[in-house]
Amino acid sequence: MPRKLRLAYFAHTLRSDWNNGNAHFLRGLMRALSRMGHDVVVLEPETEWSIENLRSEPGGKQSLEQFAQSYPDIKISTYRKDCPEPEHCFRERLRGTDVVLVHEWNPPELAQTLLAIRQQLGYKLLFHDTHHRASSSPEQMQRFGLNRFDGIVAFGETLCEIYRDRFGLEKVWTLHEAADTSVFTPHPEIVRQQEVVWVGNWGDDERAREIGEFLLQPAAALGREARTTIYGVRYPEQALEALRQADVSYGGYLPNLDAPLLYAHAGATVHVPRQQYTGAMRGIPTIRVFEALACGVPLVSAPWEDCEGLFRPGDLRWASNAAEMTEALRTLLTDKAAAQDQAERGLETVLTRHTCGHRARQLTDICEEVMA
Repeated sequence: MPRKLRLAYFAHTLRSDWNNGNAHFLRGLMRALSRMGHDVVVLEPETEWSIENLRSEPGGKQSLEQFAQSYPDIKISTYRKDCPEPEHCFRERLRGTDVVLVHEWNPPELAQTLLAIRQQLGYKLLFHDTHHRASSSPEQMQRFGLNRFDGIVAFGETLCEIYRDRFGLEKVWTLHEAADTSVFTPHPEIVRQQEVVWVGNWGDDERAREIGEFLLQPAAALGREARTTIYGVRYPEQALEALRQADVSYGGYLPNLDAPLLYAHAGATVHVPRQQYTGAMRGIPTIRVFEALACGVPLVSAPWEDCEGLFRPGDLRWASNAAEMTEALRTLLTDKAAAQDQAERGLETVLTRHTCGHRARQLTDICEEVMA
């Protein structure tokens, strides 16, 4: 049995999921670590752009309350970003901590502060990366002083390779994202509708063409055969006009905790990776893939290379163009047996390989290795 660890995790925020997919996995990971018996605290700023934008949403207050009610077991300690003496701000909070983890969305100045007080407090310091800046903006990452960390935890092997080859770092571990199956679970009591749903933010121009090809064109082709609805934030006016032209409904911001019921009503969903994850960061799916499969909804993916073998043949369907996506969705919406078989297979793979419980055990092993 692993020993009880005292862990501190510095996050952008777990309270808000507004344009913050990192919160999905981290909520489940913190819960799973706590259930293993570890003493875990999340440190995050009192306010950040994700929280401020969420508060401006019509349902923002309810979303924050929903998080607090759904995750009462996650211990969050907030701090002022403008603290005049940051070392003093964290020194007492981190005393006695075994391992401190810093997420990539934090500012480099925070990393420098934690590096400065590490020798005095004796904790190990890990950098957790679930983004693509190491590939797309490596000069920004150099500001974190990564060579002084005790190790890097990255959410895909291709990202680990970048840290090894481009940054010359040796202590690098892969920790994929996964589904929080305490929240994301099937609801077989709900009858599925003739509807395709997609939950995803616009993301600037990182997948504008792909959204058009793999969501809007199939939606227009299906027409009255199925309703298509998109949820997410940061959609510019030209994107909203494209949705209207394709007769796609726009649902706006969707609290992630509402996604399981949304998936339960849907006949199918789609995965549209950003361009970074079909090129330099190949093999890394978004958290939505794990969550959708955990909810038992049939999924069709636009092209990406599952080079790490995360999924088995039949867990999801693949489409290389708009016509193939249209046909795959049509099959899932009309062939109930095929849809059910695919959904059950995808769910089985998540439950046996890709839950936050699996990742908590992997992270515990990484922490033990670093401490040794």
